[in-house]
Amino acid sequence: MIRNVAIMGATGAVGQEILSILEERNFPLQSLKLLASERSAGKEFKFKGETLKCEVLNKDSFKGIDLVLSSAGAAISQEFAPIAVENGAVVVDNTSFFRMDPNVPLVVPEVNPEDIKLHKGIIANPNCTTIMMVVVLNPIEKISHIKKIHISSYQSASGAGAVAMEELKQQYKDILETGSTTHINKFPFQLAYNVIPQIDKMTENDYTKEEMKMFNETRKIMHSDVRTSATCVRVSSLRSHSESVWFETERPVSVEEIRGALKNAPGVTLKDDPQNYVYPMPLESAGKDNIFVGRIRKDLADENSNTLWLTGDQIRKGAALNAVQIGEILLKM
Repeated sequence: MIRNVAIMGATGAVGQEILSILEERNFPLQSLKLLASERSAGKEFKFKGETLKCEVLNKDSFKGIDLVLSSAGAAISQEFAPIAVENGAVVVDNTSFFRMDPNVPLVVPEVNPEDIKLHKGIIANPNCTTIMMVVVLNPIEKISHIKKIHISSYQSASGAGAVAMEELKQQYKDILETGSTTHINKFPFQLAYNVIPQIDKMTENDYTKEEMKMFNETRKIMHSDVRTSATCVRVSSLRSHSESVWFETERPVSVEEIRGALKNAPGVTLKDDPQNYVYPMPLESAGKDNIFVGRIRKDLADENSNTLWLTGDQIRKGAALNAVQIGEILLKM
C-alpha cells in the first residue's frame, strides 16, 4: 500500500512539476515529504491547501516512506535510491543512472507497463526524447515491426532545467538591451538566436550521450532489435521538445494506417491536416500531457518508410508525468 510519498529533488524543475501533477491527478497519498539539498532547506511550497517545508536529504529521510519520486541527479540517485529501497520504499528514478541496469525496468506506461512487475525496488524513468518517441511509435509497431529509426530532435531549454530556462531568458534580455550576452553557463554556447547540435557530452563514436540514450533505451522499452540513429539539437524555445522521426517498417504501411493507429492511441493527440497547414508546435504542447503528432508522410526514398513530426512537454510527459503514472500503476498493483 502506498500512503507516504517523498519527492527527492523537490525544488528542481521536474520536482516542482511532480508536485503539481500529484495535486492535479489527486494522487491518493496520506503524507508528502519534500527532499532537497541543504541550500533549499526550509523552502515552502503549497500542496492541496497545505504548506510543506523542504527537508534536507539524508540517510534517515526514507523512514516510513512507501514511494520515492526521484529527480535529483544521477550521483544523488546512485547514493540514496538503494537506501530508500532498504527502508522499504519503491523508487521511481528520473535520472540516467539506473536506466540500462538489466535488473531495473525502464518503463513508459503506454508502452510496457507490464515491466513494472519485474522491479526489485527501483523503476527507471527513460530520457525525455525517448519517452515522447516510443509513445508515438508503439501503436505503429503493432501494425508492422519497426526496423530502423532516424531522429532529429529540437530540444528546448527546459531540458537542461529551470536554471537553463532562466539563462535563455537572460540571454535574450541582454542581447535586446546591449547587443551581446555573457550569460553562458548551462549551455556550451549562446543559445539565444542560435541552435546547438550537441546535447550532453560526446562519446567515442562521435554521438552524444543523449543520442546514445535514444538508441539503447528504445530497444529496452520496446523489447525490440530496432536500430536508432539520432541527432539531438538544442533550440532556443523555452519549453517543449520536438522531433522529426523517420522510421522503416517490415512492410509498407500507409499514412492512413498510421493515422488510424494514432487517432485513439493512449497519450497521443493527432493533429495532422497538411493541406490546411495544421500540425503541432511546441507552443501548443507546452503544459499538456499528451504527445502531439502531425506531418505524417510516406517517405519518398523508401516504400517501407514514413516520416512524422511530434512535440511534447519535456517536463511533463518527458519526465514528471511519466513518473507519476508509474506510481499510479504501482497503486493498482
